[in-house]
Amino acid sequence: MWSITLIIIVGIIITGKNKYDDIYKSNINFQDNETTYLYIPTGSTYKDLVDILQSDHILSDTASFKWVADRKNLKSHVNPGRYKITSIMSNNDLVNLIRSGKQTTIRVSFIKTRTKENFAGKISRFIEADSLSILKAIKNDSLIKNIGFDKNTIMSVFIPNSYDFYWNTTADVFIKRMFQEYNRFWNNKRSKKVKEMGMLKTDISTLASIIEEETNKDDEKKRIAGVYLNRLNKHIPLQADPTIKFAVNDFKIKRITKKLLKTKSPYNTYRHAGLPPGPICTPSIASIDAVLHHEVHEYYYFCAKDDFSGYHTFSKTLKQHNLQARKYHNALNKKRIYK
Repeated sequence: MWSITLIIIVGIIITGKNKYDDIYKSNINFQDNETTYLYIPTGSTYKDLVDILQSDHILSDTASFKWVADRKNLKSHVNPGRYKITSIMSNNDLVNLIRSGKQTTIRVSFIKTRTKENFAGKISRFIEADSLSILKAIKNDSLIKNIGFDKNTIMSVFIPNSYDFYWNTTADVFIKRMFQEYNRFWNNKRSKKVKEMGMLKTDISTLASIIEEETNKDDEKKRIAGVYLNRLNKHIPLQADPTIKFAVNDFKIKRITKKLLKTKSPYNTYRHAGLPPGPICTPSIASIDAVLHHEVHEYYYFCAKDDFSGYHTFSKTLKQHNLQARKYHNALNKKRIYK
């Protein structure tokens, strides 16, 4: 009699121990201190979640996870997102994490981008929204008008930097969030400078985008900004070569020919005075600040140096400029660069 009772008690203890382990013991199929991320797409069901856990080989034992999930009604609380999974997590930890929806943010970083299509493609690598939905949002007249932009100026909103987002961010939410970041960037100090210059913020971004394409030398940007502002103030066409590349959508061009100068486009600053309708790329903060803090000088021209160092020579007169331009063109000829 006592032996039977003892067996029952031991059985209960063992069963209890097993269930305790099912709930609280690590059930993650990783080495010690290893970390991964679980991505649960929007609209996922409980079955979808289990399939993801299995296909990603996250669990050591799926049955014990499902036993805990059933008792905590996870089926009704599958929250989409990106979740950090560590090797010490138990079934209870994992179920509670997904139920809570406390996902880990993802760092979205981007640099200079020239077209809306390329930008949408870059962002889709970070968040759940695909490139097509992001592109549609960028081209959504109602959405962009609501935040004060148009189809030409909308790219001004996207200031190259790093931003923390939730992975399951939609395209529309991404645009609205970037507008918030845009407003943070244009703080009182920068906004005051814009007002003093008698320009719009979108004008600053557009000019900065041209400078961004002209040089990657940050120590030259303020001087180039001064050249373009001098030309704008004197109503002299900017004659910025990067705007031609943008107009013909060919960014590999190394030499602007007479034929290209005849390109019919509002972005052709050889044919049209003033700034183009919008930015030709997403300019860096350095380029934007270079416009706001431009050099005050008497230069109206600049030309790439013939040593191909990436730096430029600056001229006050057209005669001086033509001399420097001839040197550069001769250097291109020597390298047999004709287009």
